[in-house]
Amino acid sequence: MAAADKVLAREEIARRVARVREEGGTVVFTCGVFDLLHIGHVRYLEYARSLGDVLVVGVNSDASVRQLGKGANRPVVGQRERAEVVAALASVTYACIFDELRPSETIAIIRPNIHVKDAAYEKVELPEAAAVKAAGGVIAFAPHVDNRSTSLLLEQLTRSERTT
Repeated sequence: MAAADKVLAREEIARRVARVREEGGTVVFTCGVFDLLHIGHVRYLEYARSLGDVLVVGVNSDASVRQLGKGANRPVVGQRERAEVVAALASVTYACIFDELRPSETIAIIRPNIHVKDAAYEKVELPEAAAVKAAGGVIAFAPHVDNRSTSLLLEQLTRSERTT
């Protein structure tokens, strides 16, 4: 299946994963910006997939990335391309683009058994926790990969541009 074919509307993904749950499978959901894919993303998504039979990844829309305050020039890559790149990873079953600032509405539609967040959020009260609970799911925390982020990559690129 082509990566672009794995990028679907939330409602279509919900229909597909409902069958997985009915058959006793585990649906895992996670989300993020995934602006410039790096090893932290890959390890995070592989961990998330290891927790279940299906991994659904929500990709923040361009508008929601701007609301998150990631920086004036973010996202670097548009939402459709970011979703397709994420969907191309072997660990990802489906990807969707979501507009809300936090994924509560997407979680309510997809109803995952497990919602995965980076361990950096382990001691933080998650805004989407109520949606996860209402869907009958639990939250799991993926090991954090230190010193790997899109923001750090962009800082390195900016520094190297200034020195050349």
